[in-house]
Amino acid sequence: MLKTLWCACHLAGNHVLSLSTPTAINRNIFTAPTLQFKITEQLCAEPLKKKKKMDPAIIKAREDRRRKKLEKQIRRLEKNARQLKPIDELEIPLNVVDQIGKRKRPDVKLSEQEVEARALLQKEWSRYKRAEYMSTVAQIDRIMGAQKRALDMLYEESEDLYNEAVMPDLKLIPYSIKGPVATPPIKNYDSPDGEYIDVSKKWIN
Repeated sequence: MLKTLWCACHLAGNHVLSLSTPTAINRNIFTAPTLQFKITEQLCAEPLKKKKKMDPAIIKAREDRRRKKLEKQIRRLEKNARQLKPIDELEIPLNVVDQIGKRKRPDVKLSEQEVEARALLQKEWSRYKRAEYMSTVAQIDRIMGAQKRALDMLYEESEDLYNEAVMPDLKLIPYSIKGPVATPPIKNYDSPDGEYIDVSKKWIN
C-alpha cells in the first residue's frame, strides 16, 4: 500500500491528491513546500466608505441654511456695492467747509465791450499761432530739402563720405537741456530721494 501511495504522489507531482478509504475518510496530502511569507496585492485606492442613509428632512434643512447664508452674503454685497472707499486727500477739511462762504469769490460780471475785446484778442492770438506754425513747418521743409540735396551731391562725389555723413552721431544721445519751467524754483529746497511712508488706511469689507 505504501508503494502504491508513493507512485501516486510521484505521478501527481505538486498536485493535491484525495484518497478515499472504504470508511469514507477524506485526507488531503500536500507535496508543495510551505510558504511562510506572502506578498499582498497593491491597493491603489482607499476603500469606499459606506454611505449613510440620511433623513430627507435633514438634507433639506441643510440646503435651506446654505441658501439663506448665500442670500445674506449677496444682500450684504449689494448694500455695500455703491459705497466707495473714502480718500483722505480728496476730502475737504471741516474748517474749510465752515469757511466756504468767505473763500468763495463772487462772479465777475463783464461788460459787452470787455467780452467783445476778449473775443477779438482770442481770434488774433489764434491767427498769430497759426502763422507761426506754418512758418515753422516751411522752415523745416526747406532745411530737410537742402539736406537731401547736399547728401545727393556728396554721394556723387564719394560714397565713403556719404556713408560717414549718414551715420548717427552717438555723442548726441546723452543730451540735456534746461529751459523755462511751469513754476519758479524754491530756494534752499531739499529734494526728496524717492522714499515715502505709506499712511493710507486699509479698508476691509
